[in-house]
Amino acid sequence: MQKKKRSNKTNPYVSKVQEFLKKKKGKSYKRKEISRSLQVSKSDYHLFREAVEQLLREGKIMRLKGGKLTSSVSLQRFQGEIQMTRKGFAFVTDERTGEDVFISAGNLNTALDGDLVEVQLFGVSRGRNKEGQVLRIISRANHTFVGTYHKSEYYGFVVPDNPKVYRDFFIPEEKSKKAKNGQKVVVRMEKWDSSQLNPEGSIIEILGYPDEPGVDVSSVAISFGLPLSFPKKVEQEAAQLKLEITPETLKDRLDLRDQQIFTIDPPDAKDFDDAVSLEKLPNGNYLLGVHIADVSHFVKPGSAIDKEALRRATSVYLVDRVIPMLPEHLSNNLCSLQPHVDRLTYTCQMEMDARGNVIKHHIQPSVINSKRRFTYLEAQEIIDDPGSRDKFAPVLREMHALSQRLRKRRFQNGSIDFNTPEVKFKLDERGFPIDIIPVEPLDTHKMIEEFMLMANQTVTMHVHQISKGKRTLPFIYRVHEKPDREKLQKFTDFMKALGYQVNLKRNFTPMDFQQLLTQVEGKRDEPLVKEVAMRTMMKAVYSLNNAGHFGLAFQLYTHFTSPIRRYPDLEVHRLLKLYQKPVQGAELQSLMKRLQKVCEIASQQGRSAMSAERESVKIKQVEWLEKHQDQVFQGIISGVTSFGLFVETMPYLIEGLVRMEMLEDDFYIFNEKTYSLTGKDSGRVLRLGDPVRVRVANINRERNEIDFQLVIEDDD
Repeated sequence: MQKKKRSNKTNPYVSKVQEFLKKKKGKSYKRKEISRSLQVSKSDYHLFREAVEQLLREGKIMRLKGGKLTSSVSLQRFQGEIQMTRKGFAFVTDERTGEDVFISAGNLNTALDGDLVEVQLFGVSRGRNKEGQVLRIISRANHTFVGTYHKSEYYGFVVPDNPKVYRDFFIPEEKSKKAKNGQKVVVRMEKWDSSQLNPEGSIIEILGYPDEPGVDVSSVAISFGLPLSFPKKVEQEAAQLKLEITPETLKDRLDLRDQQIFTIDPPDAKDFDDAVSLEKLPNGNYLLGVHIADVSHFVKPGSAIDKEALRRATSVYLVDRVIPMLPEHLSNNLCSLQPHVDRLTYTCQMEMDARGNVIKHHIQPSVINSKRRFTYLEAQEIIDDPGSRDKFAPVLREMHALSQRLRKRRFQNGSIDFNTPEVKFKLDERGFPIDIIPVEPLDTHKMIEEFMLMANQTVTMHVHQISKGKRTLPFIYRVHEKPDREKLQKFTDFMKALGYQVNLKRNFTPMDFQQLLTQVEGKRDEPLVKEVAMRTMMKAVYSLNNAGHFGLAFQLYTHFTSPIRRYPDLEVHRLLKLYQKPVQGAELQSLMKRLQKVCEIASQQGRSAMSAERESVKIKQVEWLEKHQDQVFQGIISGVTSFGLFVETMPYLIEGLVRMEMLEDDFYIFNEKTYSLTGKDSGRVLRLGDPVRVRVANINRERNEIDFQLVIEDDD
């Protein structure tokens, strides 16, 4: 006879579990730990399990990351970094549960993007996100902001450049530094005690008028906290460094100065941090050499240069300038692999069979003498010319053939091709954009990319091999997790709205995602789809935990190949040198703490650099567009919302908004499921991915925002 279950109302374990966790406020336990503490018998275990599920449903207890349970009372408040949206509301991630908590505009309590805040939850939400309010600001992410100064009759105020800074700064006359109306300035927040009032600030620097040379991009750099110069102490320390090739320097280094090694870089590059070589071995295999600038020889841990390099963590490539990680004496001179001079390097040699499998590898500090400095185009022209008599032609052709095999195999293994269209700017002497040029990637770009990817994989594999049978050696991985289900569902809906067949299984692989993207190859909306696919992906980060790289379909991956411009690569070089000898346990413990800090800083600075680079591009696009306002542009609908259409012009990749009120030919109804607007009377459908023609309706230079209007055939 089947045992009759008791109803939830009489389940004694509901109150017992709730009381137990309330008494243990702030602590969390596994389900089995709770059942043992409550001495739950086997016959009652199903009641205990039902009680736990009921309490979770009612929000009286909560499940944390890792599955542990705790009282909801202990989770009513938490701390986290606030992430503002351009629409005025924000989210704070509760790291204990991994959930994003929604903060409405009215509950921000003076918090700004990036601030560390304390949040009070409102209780159980029936929507997608829990909701809360900011109780207090623990620490400000920024105290200085860039914006445009405006002078009224009685007072001045600064409109911030960053649209996520949602309030203007009130500037008393005595704190205006005599700034002029319309000038770009740096303002320091002095006081903001109440969300009912605007923040009060003082101007600490006047950058100049927006149309003065360099002011626009300098504004971007400062607003993202990017330093425009090095501290004097760092410059002095760098100036004292010299490269001396002595017997001591050459000790334990491979001497490769007689080998045919060369660099391939953009025409305007000065910091050559990678060189390549290829040799055909008697057994028919290839010996691929990737030789990377040995920055670790010059930059010692704890030095002034090292501290500043970690603070920056990356070089930033803005439209009109580079903000380097290292002083110029290092980046463009001592460490740069210039032709016909001896340079210290770290070499990764890989013996590869005809299929591109690495049979053997050897990683060791080295010294090289680059025999040639190629630009990508120069190397491409030699490869493309079957009659070329250039002495490097044979090796370049061999490299090209090998790289194509490597690339083909990588995509067969599931690596995703995210090469999206890019543009570069031709600037005049004042920094004004006179042309926007679409960038076509050459085979030589792809060739160097494949060799660097292979070296990064091989270095990671090497560290794993020397860790076997010993204590795991801490290492910096470049990891990229698979997209979360919610983002993936949005991308699936997006693809279906464009008319593509999408059927991603629950445990989808990089190969599944790649095959989905092959549907759009060569199609009109390929750039749009790849751009949205990129946004769907999780952001790659640096981590001590090897979670693999989903986008590349690699199990093992690091960054080893760019130590002049990325701090993690410099740290990886140091680790390789350190692990040449046995390392003590105590040393590994302190190393773990340092590497964790490096990962956090480098991941954060990498995100800031990418945002700054995009913003500098946007500024120049807006400047260029101001001079072409009468031009009609071909475009594609890149977004559909309730307030209008986003259109991206081709091939200039300039995105602007066609506001709903600008669609004057009809009353349009928004359909969220099909990403479309439909005219009520005409039946005209404006759908995501549709080709359209637009011209400029309005440009807001302060916000770098563009309004377009559609050009209907009758307008011609």
